[in-house]
Amino acid sequence: MKNYRSHFIYLFISLSLMALSVTARAGWLDTLKQDVTGSNAAPVGVTSLTQGEMYDGLKQALSKGVQQAVANLGHDGGYLNNLDVKIPMPDSLKRVQQAAHAVGQDKVVDDFIATMNHAAEQAVPEAAGIFGDAITKMNVDDAKAILTGPDDAATQYFRKTSNAQLTEKMLPIVKQATAKTGVTAAYKQLMQYGGSFTQFMGQKNSVDLDGYVTGKALDGLFKMVAAEEKNIRQNPVARSTDLLKKVFGAKIQ
Repeated sequence: MKNYRSHFIYLFISLSLMALSVTARAGWLDTLKQDVTGSNAAPVGVTSLTQGEMYDGLKQALSKGVQQAVANLGHDGGYLNNLDVKIPMPDSLKRVQQAAHAVGQDKVVDDFIATMNHAAEQAVPEAAGIFGDAITKMNVDDAKAILTGPDDAATQYFRKTSNAQLTEKMLPIVKQATAKTGVTAAYKQLMQYGGSFTQFMGQKNSVDLDGYVTGKALDGLFKMVAAEEKNIRQNPVARSTDLLKKVFGAKIQ
């Protein structure tokens, strides 16, 4: 009797496990089927995009990013009032800044920083027309790598391919802007109050102001372009055209 009961229990457990296995397998197959054919079907993949769609989609995204960045930066206060991109005192003049503050010349320091930022604000709109050359250098592999890359992949690519050209084009514009906004005059005034002390202490105060402002202006520009690229990738509302919706809504494969 004891043997019979043991066999019965073993048979019952075996049948129960088989039933659970079949049910679990059926559930897994149903889920898989729904992923492929149901309402939860995956969106179109990058590999299904044509070369033209990838290229044109990235071109639109970059154009939108640059336009937005220039609109945000290329006006009075665009750099100065934005702490993310505001151009600070050059490191080589930090001692001069401290010395000027020590003798109560805070306004001189503030004026110098303001003039550098205003120069960038006047120069940055000219960058909008320079990005086209980088577009023509982009091939299909570049486009796919950008689409499957991080949130700032396009910005990284365009910085790599156009930064030197942007610097070359922007520098003369910055020189004009620094003269117009009074950067040199503000610098001389700053040095009048802080430079003598730091020179006495053996601190070198030389700085290429035009090169510094140009570099920082481009840093700010690319930072804003990257923010817009991230917004397009992550926020469907920011995809303002059907092509942007298709390209950036594609599943990364």
